[in-house]
Amino acid sequence: MTQSHQTNSKGSPSDIASSGGFVRFLNIVERLGNLLPHPITLFALFCVAVILASGIAGYFELSVIDPRPEGTTGRSPDGLIHVVSLLSAEGLQRIVSGLVTNFTGFTPLGTVLVALLGVGIAERSGLLSAAMRLLVMGSSKRLVTYTIVFAGIISNTAAELGYVVLIPMAAMIFHSLGRHPLAGLAAAFAGVSGGYSANLLLGTVDPLLSGITEAAAQMIDPEYTVGPEVNWYFMFASTFLITLLGGLVTEKIVEPKLGKYDASEASDLDDQTMDKVSDIEKRGLKMAAFAAIAFSALLALTIIPENGPLRHPETGLVAGSPFLKGIVAFIFIGFAIPGLVYGKVVGTMKKDVDVINAMSHSMSTMGMYIVLVFFAAQFVAFFNWTNLGAVLAVGGAQALNAIGLTGPLVFVLFIMLCGFINLMLGSASAQWAVTAPIFVPMLMLVGYAPETIQAAYRIGDSVTNLITPMMSYFGLILAVACRYKKDLGIGTLIATMLPYTIVFFIGWTLFFFLWVFVLGLPVGPNAATYYTP
Repeated sequence: MTQSHQTNSKGSPSDIASSGGFVRFLNIVERLGNLLPHPITLFALFCVAVILASGIAGYFELSVIDPRPEGTTGRSPDGLIHVVSLLSAEGLQRIVSGLVTNFTGFTPLGTVLVALLGVGIAERSGLLSAAMRLLVMGSSKRLVTYTIVFAGIISNTAAELGYVVLIPMAAMIFHSLGRHPLAGLAAAFAGVSGGYSANLLLGTVDPLLSGITEAAAQMIDPEYTVGPEVNWYFMFASTFLITLLGGLVTEKIVEPKLGKYDASEASDLDDQTMDKVSDIEKRGLKMAAFAAIAFSALLALTIIPENGPLRHPETGLVAGSPFLKGIVAFIFIGFAIPGLVYGKVVGTMKKDVDVINAMSHSMSTMGMYIVLVFFAAQFVAFFNWTNLGAVLAVGGAQALNAIGLTGPLVFVLFIMLCGFINLMLGSASAQWAVTAPIFVPMLMLVGYAPETIQAAYRIGDSVTNLITPMMSYFGLILAVACRYKKDLGIGTLIATMLPYTIVFFIGWTLFFFLWVFVLGLPVGPNAATYYTP
């Protein structure tokens, strides 16, 4: 970034906003966050810290009373949870012998990679890009803001597609309509990143988070399972909430604050193109839609009838059925089949090698994630082996009981804490891998189910994505914004997105309380709200 990007013209929204104490606080957070090592290095350090902490706690024979009933699987005969030291011969043997299985057995690894294979086919065929362009460019001018936010939320099923395609396109659309392009960018950014956990469909983030939640829950209940679908009801409804809030913030706060756009502030707009959806692409979308409907109908025949082959073989219910346990396979197929059909129609998937290349490309983008998972898996395994998480959870639950903070209001603090941590550790999986082993068992012991805890976490993790430079695509967003305002700095972007963070946090948290504790609705299929040991 050039020096000019660090300054702003006199009287700009950034100058006005930067005088506020909260923005100065964000700048401090940014500087502190930049001092943190790479998340992979962070997990490696966490592994070392767990080994050392377990050795110290084991030396002092640290233990707490096990709150689980007698006879529970994994409960010690003496009724205590003891910290197990890894600074011992047995600990060293366990670390060495478990290094590979910790990695290969880490639930999020396989589920995310399998889901992404299908998403990769749909993305490389051009299906997702064409569908997004049709959705946004085909909407009325009156609804274009809300359509952009909605499209941003939906784009989360395809990982980086929203950042790479939709956000630049939204700025171009607003510019072509005579509106401020940074308002369009902000609206898309709000949907893609601020509404990261909301969606109408299950995406790659769902199996990723549920696998981490399941591992954390099994520290208290070894038989507990958490499927990728456990937050679907709440996140489905949240899609419309975030669309409404994002559109209102854009039109009522952000766009008026930005004012009339001055094209002389732009740095590079000559090469902008925004291709309309061609006739062949429209035909491909229609055929892909037919394929998706046909697949959905076929799938319905396996789960709707009482004797459906994908229902639970013993109870005949959907709960615990092969359908829910294998939901990742259906995410893979649900993206792959329409992607193949679309690719055949438009000519992007002519031979089997095209499909193979599409899947290979999606895997090639996951190199950093796989390395991260290796160290995250070791940390989670070490943390579980030592019982440090269980001890901290029991101690934390006892502290909450002691001060009387065991009611639903505990989730306000939890969501705020998750949002704060996200300012410094922008990866959803990295943050949850660190915090889930502590907070999931702690809140389970207070009486809340892992499914509900995960839903609350997803709110906190999403809303502050918009104002943290630690978010992996923040630099990309800044680069796109600088095309329309060449002297734009980080402070301007943060000040522009801050209203979304505030409104999303308040609105989404209130919606969570209404959904879970007022209406008593489950956050997902067969998802419990409360946990009873």
